[in-house]
Amino acid sequence: MQVVVAAVLMFATLPGRTQGLGLFTEPMLSDMRLDRVTFANFNVWATLIGALLCFPAGYLLDRFDRKWVTSAIVLCLAASMWGFSTQRSALALFLCLLLTRGFGQSALSVASITWIAKASSERSKMPMAWYTVVLSVLFAAGFGVVGSAVRNLGWRMAALGMAIVLAVLIAPLPFIGRGSTESRPTSASGQNGGGAADVTLSAAMKTMLFWLFAAGISAFAFVSSGLGLFNESVLAERGFDRKTFEMFLVFTTLAALIGQLLCGWLGRRYQSKHLLAAALAIYGGGLASLPLIRNQPPLWLIAAAIGIAAGMMTVLFFSVWGELFGKTQLGRIQGAAQMCTVLASAAGPIEFAKTQQATGSYQSILWITAGVVFLLALLSSFSPLPRTQK
Repeated sequence: MQVVVAAVLMFATLPGRTQGLGLFTEPMLSDMRLDRVTFANFNVWATLIGALLCFPAGYLLDRFDRKWVTSAIVLCLAASMWGFSTQRSALALFLCLLLTRGFGQSALSVASITWIAKASSERSKMPMAWYTVVLSVLFAAGFGVVGSAVRNLGWRMAALGMAIVLAVLIAPLPFIGRGSTESRPTSASGQNGGGAADVTLSAAMKTMLFWLFAAGISAFAFVSSGLGLFNESVLAERGFDRKTFEMFLVFTTLAALIGQLLCGWLGRRYQSKHLLAAALAIYGGGLASLPLIRNQPPLWLIAAAIGIAAGMMTVLFFSVWGELFGKTQLGRIQGAAQMCTVLASAAGPIEFAKTQQATGSYQSILWITAGVVFLLALLSSFSPLPRTQK
């Protein structure tokens, strides 16, 4: 039940994410007679400023009852979507974007991953794997439902409908269950029974492995956001049509599900740093190969590699912080990590667009990021575990 609740909470971040906002973009810009450059600038600044909510969200989730804090965040996101559905000016649009990004992409994401991490009763990545699988199914269904609502009801009514669903159906969800959402008591030795001593955010940030995981997953977020936004253009540069692009998305999505379950299974046998190194190496291989292909068979292999790596990285992001650093300040630790990924995802599309504009190709940005990813994989393989780890 807690896995499902946590997945639904992450799904509720949809209106605060780029893909979710993208469902409203075209009809909204037409309705408000707003140009894309202005909207893009609004979106970047809303993302960057909204990321600051990761820190207070993490603190509140550690300090107070998670059920009430999570429900309050959902209600704030619902209010933001209600304002989004009624705004009429550019300034109001920016404020609504800021609030939906802050409460959705940042604060509620921290709440969801803190929820599932603290509810976990064993050092296993399988609960996280199933969490990401359920989440993938919810997002796939959500895109279809919201997209249909925007087409048939108009973007304002669709946004209002999302606000109602958030307030009425999702805000009460944290209260489902009997207390399994509370973290287990620490032992006299200061450990939570999961194999890692509970440490503070400052202590966690002094370890090399914290920054390796933050950097590795942020590098993935940087590339996936840039590649995701310009994926069709990247493939068109290699001579592929839109139908191939759509099939590429299907392959990567299916492969991501395999990667999620694979990471959950391998997590019982291998340390997280080795799984991170493997995921980064696979991802780097896919990125480095992408500019070299000219026909479809190797493209599907690259799509499978990128998807499997993405699935593994997702599971690792949700599971590793509690495993390495305990659960006492897990909200704050994951808040700091989440902020890194949000900032990276905001920068990715900008750098991809600038590179293509300057050089006429995405080749250089793909090879540079592949090199960075390979370097992080190498560092992760040889990085020592923190002293808090058994």
